[in-house]
Amino acid sequence: MSLLLEGQTWAAYAACADVDPDTLFVRGAAQRQVRQVCYGCPVRIECLADALDSNTTYGVWGGLTERERRALLRRFPNEQDWKARIEKSSDPIAVDIRAGKVPRLNGK
Repeated sequence: MSLLLEGQTWAAYAACADVDPDTLFVRGAAQRQVRQVCYGCPVRIECLADALDSNTTYGVWGGLTERERRALLRRFPNEQDWKARIEKSSDPIAVDIRAGKVPRLNGK
C-alpha cells in the first residue's frame, strides 16, 4: 500500500512532519517517548526503511532508536532492500515491526 502521491516523498506524510526536529533527536530514555509519535504514523515503514538503507546514525526513525537500528543492521549486514524485508518477510523481527512493536534484537 502506498500513500504517496506522485512527486511527494514519504516525509510529507509523516506524523512528525510538523514537529520541531530537535524533539526527534534526543538521547537515552527520551527516545522511547519520541517513538510513540512513530507508532501512529502512516509512513512509519517507509521512514524506517529509508533510515536503514541510508545507515542514518542519529534520532528515532520509524519507531526505532539509533541503538535498535544498529542492532538490526548488524543482524542483517547484507540487506539491500529494507522496505521489502519489513513489508514481506515472515522473520519475527519484521512481523514485530509491521505490528508496531519494538522487535527483540538481542536474541537470534
